[in-house]
Amino acid sequence: MRKKILTYCAIVLLAAVCAVNYQIFVFPNRFAPSGLNGICTMIQHVTGISMGYLYLAVNFPLAMLVYKRVSRILAIRSMVYVITFSVLLAVLGEADLGRFAYETANGTSTILGPLVAGIISGSCYSLLIPACTFMGGTDFIASLIHKSRPDQNFFWISFAINILVAASSYFVYDFQIEPVILCILYSFMSSTVSDRMVKSGREAVRFEIITDKPKELSDDIIAKTHHSTTLVPGKGMFQGKQTNVLICVINKAQVSILSEIIRSYPRTFAIMGPVTQVVGNFKHLKNDGKAVNNLLDGGDGPAI
Repeated sequence: MRKKILTYCAIVLLAAVCAVNYQIFVFPNRFAPSGLNGICTMIQHVTGISMGYLYLAVNFPLAMLVYKRVSRILAIRSMVYVITFSVLLAVLGEADLGRFAYETANGTSTILGPLVAGIISGSCYSLLIPACTFMGGTDFIASLIHKSRPDQNFFWISFAINILVAASSYFVYDFQIEPVILCILYSFMSSTVSDRMVKSGREAVRFEIITDKPKELSDDIIAKTHHSTTLVPGKGMFQGKQTNVLICVINKAQVSILSEIIRSYPRTFAIMGPVTQVVGNFKHLKNDGKAVNNLLDGGDGPAI
């Protein structure tokens, strides 16, 4: 229960960070971010209606569909984010944040606005995903399409929406090309940062070690890296001798440790390669051998 409460507090905090991000870096620089957020931003620019109200109106029916067809916990947590983000956008829109907002009178440093906004947005997204939470909008549409058509690649639909937003911003922002470029830049930074941060926690390195001393080497690896090995009998085809292959997957930070271990054994060498993700029912261990205690709840079980 404590972890669930902490998770919801984190969702609210990240939504608050994103709301401030929009008020300080997005709106003052007159460009539309990616996805449905960009559409709501352009409507706000034209009509004056707060994006907070528009964002909530667009996401509520989508969240209801996700609740019924995809995941109850996903819809509830995502709506906590959406409601918090929407309310804070509306409230902050009435506050005077001019002295905090980043904008330039001559536009010489306008590029920094979408750069920072994209980094912040991508970082928040990478923290929300492990907590089974979406930012709404395009993510909701993606989950609904994947549920009904798991064979479909949502990338092209997302790409089409972003192209539509970027092209439309040319007409919305006084027929200028700069908002189009800023929209593309924001989309690139946000997706790159989120993708990199999400993958960084899953990447590992796979070693295939050929050795005459599998037991001693395996014991050494377990003691110093707290990762086990899998022994596969092998045969060297050049001389026809029986040998042993140890397969081990370790954290990227432990590559130097394992390399040093391998160098200490004669007639032992290894082949290493990247691993993008490791899945299975096993314990995640830290470098000291203790189990990793995730700070946030990943969404298992009913929502509170």
